[in-house]
Amino acid sequence: MPRLTDAIKHIIIINVILFITPQLLNIDLTNILALQFPKNPHFGIWQYVTHMFMHGGFAHILFNMYALWAFGTPLEQMWGRNKFLFFYFSAGIGAGIIYTLVNYYQFNGIYDQLTNLGLSASDIQNMLDTGRYNQGLVTLPAAELQQFYSLYHTPAVGASGAIYGVLVAFGLEFPNAKLALIFFPVPISAKYFIPLIILGDLFFGVTKYSIGNIAHFAHIGGALIGFLIAWYWKKNQFRVQ
Repeated sequence: MPRLTDAIKHIIIINVILFITPQLLNIDLTNILALQFPKNPHFGIWQYVTHMFMHGGFAHILFNMYALWAFGTPLEQMWGRNKFLFFYFSAGIGAGIIYTLVNYYQFNGIYDQLTNLGLSASDIQNMLDTGRYNQGLVTLPAAELQQFYSLYHTPAVGASGAIYGVLVAFGLEFPNAKLALIFFPVPISAKYFIPLIILGDLFFGVTKYSIGNIAHFAHIGGALIGFLIAWYWKKNQFRVQ
């Protein structure tokens, strides 16, 4: 079992504190620390960092912190603490930015349809604030309107974007390492296993088959940023200096 390296230890500690403390004190930090949609009044630029330390439940934080320890430890040992922290936060922030861009594109597409139906900006904002609308005037499908409302109101939490970056970097550095899922316990080389996971996120992100409220494009964004950084470092034989 690999030892708990310095950066990963402190990341886990901060995540656990921010998970447990609000429950003990009965306070909700979601509006402050979770990543809100940019047009939502609770949005703050700092949330691109702080959302990485917020989690939606015990299973969510357990899986993310386990993956961080399991796949991040050999990377921190190889790169060193400071370079690992740079990588981790770059992947997490990049994941949040790409997630926001995709949401913004989807939101604006529906927004334009509503304006084409004759709704004013104040009419649309009232829909977003109250969740009510004139069914005779707004003829868009209910599922599309629900998506519009959800994009505006649903914040993103979790370190998953950064974790996907770590997974990709692990796959680049240790392509022949054997990995398996709990529900599919067949060992597969990392060079095949990790791309399959990312392709799954891409499929669920562009279709309506996603199970649960999962930010698939945050995963894809973290994987992309992680790949670019890890590929560049590997190409240039980047190691601890």
